Amino acid sequence: MIKRRFAVLLIALAAVHFDLARAAAPAVVAQSGVASIYSDRRTASGERMNPKALTAAHRKLPFGTRVLVTNKKNGRSVEVTINDRGPYIRGRIIDLSPAAARALGFSGLTKVVVATPPKNVERKTAEAKPRPAVFAQFEPAIYTEVR
Repeated sequence: MIKRRFAVLLIALAAVHFDLARAAAPAVVAQSGVASIYSDRRTASGERMNPKALTAAHRKLPFGTRVLVTNKKNGRSVEVTINDRGPYIRGRIIDLSPAAARALGFSGLTKVVVATPPKNVERKTAEAKPRPAVFAQFEPAIYTEVR
């Protein structure tokens, strides 16, 4: 009887430990494969394709998802927004806009890693340099979330 209680207690503690470890270290989902460049007139999300925007097409990720794409050949990275579906060619994992491909330093096809940041981690941005007082009137407004 005591051995059974001890085993149940040990299993419960292990389950709690693994749940806490998973919550403490959020996973980053990454895919590795081939990227290509695309330019359609309309996207599956209904937007017009802007070749100067940092956008991409992915088969399964929801529209609006921001992913980090890293070129394996030169190490360059760019953050793009998913706004289309595709690619529909076997072996490719993402289609990038011409601007995103330029930022990664390739034309045609290249091997990339696509990483989606964890949902519960806030994105950090670099601090802006101080602006002259003349531009103070053009400072963006600060919005707070209303619940």
